[in-house]
Parts: sequence; C-alpha cells; structure tokens
Amino acid sequence: MFPAEPLVFTFLLGHDFSMMSLASAIEPLRSYNRLYEKQAFAWHLASLNGEPVEAANGIPFATRAINDVLPGSHYLFICGGERVVAPKFERGYLKAMRQAARAGLFIGSLSTGTFLLAKCGLLTGYRCTIHWESRTAFEEAYPDIECTRKIYEIDRGRLTCSGGTAAMDMMLNLIAERHGGDRATAVANQFHHERIRSAADEQRGGRPNRSPIPETLGTAIAVMQAHIEDPITLPEVSARAGIGKRQLERLFGRHLGKTPQRYYLELRLEQAREMLIYSDLSIIDVAVSVGFSSTSHFAGWFRRAFGVLPSEMRRVRRAKHG
Repeated sequence: MFPAEPLVFTFLLGHDFSMMSLASAIEPLRSYNRLYEKQAFAWHLASLNGEPVEAANGIPFATRAINDVLPGSHYLFICGGERVVAPKFERGYLKAMRQAARAGLFIGSLSTGTFLLAKCGLLTGYRCTIHWESRTAFEEAYPDIECTRKIYEIDRGRLTCSGGTAAMDMMLNLIAERHGGDRATAVANQFHHERIRSAADEQRGGRPNRSPIPETLGTAIAVMQAHIEDPITLPEVSARAGIGKRQLERLFGRHLGKTPQRYYLELRLEQAREMLIYSDLSIIDVAVSVGFSSTSHFAGWFRRAFGVLPSEMRRVRRAKHG
C-alpha cells in the first residue's frame, strides 16, 4: 500500500555529500510535479540541527533539523560523499537513522551513505550496493552483508544507490511503480535520459577499458581482479586465460598500452588507494589486503603511483573530515 500524497522524502546530508547524487534524486520528483500539475512528491533537506551543510564542491545547502521533518516523512535517505559524515557527528546520524527505522520509514542511501546504514545494523539480512570506488572497503568492513555491483538495490524497505546519475534511475523506477511506466518515461525525457536503467543494471565504473577488448584479455583481467590479496604469477594468469605468456603481453600492449605486470600492480595499488580513503583499516592491513608483505615495499610503490606516501594520504583525509 502506498501512503497518501504527497510522498515525502527527507535527505539527511552528510558533510562533503555528492551534489550530483542529491540533484539526480530530487529532480525527477520535481519534474513529475511540474509535468502533471500536482504535488505528488515533496522533499526536505535535513541536518542534525538545521545548520547549513557543504557539498563536496563547496556549495552550502540550507537545511532543516532532522527532528522537525522526520515525523511527516515516508522516506529517509542518508547522502554520502568521500566520507559519510565526520566522526564527531556520527552518533547523531546513527540515532536519526534508527529512529526512522523504528517509525517504519523506508530507509535509503546515496553513494557512500550505505556505510552508515550498515553501521546502524539496518542492512543485516538485506541486499545493498555502493559506489564502485567504495565497494572493496565496504566488503572488508561488512563481510556478512551482500553488496552487489548494481547501480541501485531495492530490497523491501531498504533502498541503496551507487550515487551519481544512478539516483535518477532509482527515482524514475519508484515513479513507474507508483504512477506507471509511461509517466516515468515522460519524466526521463525531460532530462534527455534515453533509457531508464533497472536494478538489474551493473555499475560500469572501475572497468579498465570502455572499448571492446578480446575475450581472452577480459578473462586475464578478471583473474587478476580475483587475486588482489594473493597475487599470482603471469604464467598462471595466462594459463587461466587460455593463452600463452607472450600472447598475453602482446594483448596488454596493444589494447591497454602497458605490460600485464604493470597493469596488475596498478590494479592492486588503486584498490589500496580506495581502501585508504574509504576504510579505517591500518596501513599494514591495507598493504596485506593488496598482496604486499612489506609496508616499506608497499609505500615505495604507492608513492611512485600517486606521489604521496600512504600515511600522508591517510593523514590528509583524517584532517579534512575531522
């Protein structure tokens, strides 16, 4: 059963939240109201105390206090960015999310907001998703929660979204469920959104190459991705891809412009960078998670790749987010 109109969405903003994700979630609702000349949807921007919240791009957003808007809401979404919220504010956000769950609201997240839902215990037994950059760190922190590669997941009363324009697809699907596919398509057309992606669509971010690559090369890359923590030798990679070592080297050079050894190393270091940003694992644990037994060896390669030491990157991130 749908609640009476208007259907009210509250977006609880985390500091440094993604403005793209928020706009992609709200604009289909606004457009529906305009196209069909009715107040079918309403929304609030909320913070813990009604203070302005800055998006990741530095633009401040006026908000209302969460306790003032939660009682009249049907949906509550936590909006994340590089980090969900500053640690000193985390307890207040957790309290708000749990309060919403006890009241029977639909609970959702945009981008890294999925971390906070998991920390609240609100994803236990539910399927979820998160932005591809954060997925490895999420799985390390919450190995018992099923986190998919889908652009969004709707599992009973939990709605999680990978962020960016995927939020628009999620909202368009909610519109279709409530008001029909034709109206959802009409809203999508307002944004030149040619196809409304479904929950079956996977995220494309993080893939090494958007252009078509030979199947054997794709298999070799998949083998590497499956062996980040326990790297295997190049002959083993080529054997599992069903080709010879020399042929594998030629394929990497032709299609990716680098040797397979270099590609494999960069893949591991990129995953380490994501974990340093999105998890609280120690540097030694991050190093082990991407197949380095020595932190000094890991730090040396990391600095070659990104220009800073892992410890420096972690220190800057913590200073920025409190």
